[in-house]
Amino acid sequence: MNDDLLALFFPEGMLDFFEIEDYTNSSAELQIYLKEKDIPPVEYSHLELQKRGFHDPKTIEDFPIRGKKVKLIVKRRRWAEKDAHLKLSRDWKLVAKGTRMSEEYASFLKELARY
Repeated sequence: MNDDLLALFFPEGMLDFFEIEDYTNSSAELQIYLKEKDIPPVEYSHLELQKRGFHDPKTIEDFPIRGKKVKLIVKRRRWAEKDAHLKLSRDWKLVAKGTRMSEEYASFLKELARY
């Protein structure tokens, strides 16, 4: 499938750093499982990093598609500095503060509530 078309269904830039691992589709809900790609965080480029597995998955509610709830189940990668015990991960702003929704979806609903 064309990546440009697929990107329209996700928060902006998400597919730059995450890949689709799996999905489940029921009559009421679409769950899409994403895992962070093996791209070391730029903010730690001065360090020699090693992959250290993943954080526990987070569930994010996103825009409905064709009347179905959409949940993104996101696994973020863990990193560690090679010669130290420093554990790191990329700083993500995927979820709007105080919600379990993507920032775009939360902004949409907030704007909708004003009318």
